Amino acid sequence: MPPTDGPMSPRPYWNHNVHYHRLVRDAVPDGCARALDIGCGDGLLVAELAGLVGEVTGVDRSAAMVRLARVRGAGLPNAAFVEADVMTAEEIRPGAYDFVTAVAVVHHIGFEAAARRMAELLAPGGRLVIIGLANNRTLLDRCVSGAGLPAARLLARRHGGKNGPPGMPVEDSDMAWGEVRRAARDCLPGSRVRRHLLWRYSVVWDKPLI
Repeated sequence: MPPTDGPMSPRPYWNHNVHYHRLVRDAVPDGCARALDIGCGDGLLVAELAGLVGEVTGVDRSAAMVRLARVRGAGLPNAAFVEADVMTAEEIRPGAYDFVTAVAVVHHIGFEAAARRMAELLAPGGRLVIIGLANNRTLLDRCVSGAGLPAARLLARRHGGKNGPPGMPVEDSDMAWGEVRRAARDCLPGSRVRRHLLWRYSVVWDKPLI
């Protein structure tokens, strides 16, 4: 059976990043008018967010991914896609978004630079959600990561295996779990950082109104 969770149409595939789309959706603030998905890939999360917000934009520097995203979003009048580097794109305006998210993206850019840019793009009172990867540096890290193996295997079996769009850029993170927490504390004061079972962390931050 195609993967889904809650009242969404079945997804075309499942993987460890897609698993946390629900966390992103649940964090969308009430009355969100404009959202931005950084590193949108084939537009799957944008399509999910389109049912929750007034307008949603996906940005990705991969031309191949943006082509796939535009096909997926062809029937969504409130979704748009931009082929650009979010760090320099003039089309992506500071302070323009009530909700900004990035799933498995910030390690391609660098956590601190990405976090500061995402904070800049948020409107006052807006919310930022990062789903990211880190690597194991300590024995405790390895033990915690090992605990996720049974759940990952069970979920992959349930969803017909781990998959994703062809051509999606893949890169390991060079940050350890503790470094992520420290960087989030420094760049996004007051942010909420959680480590999750399928080798991902989340950072949720609400931008102050002033």
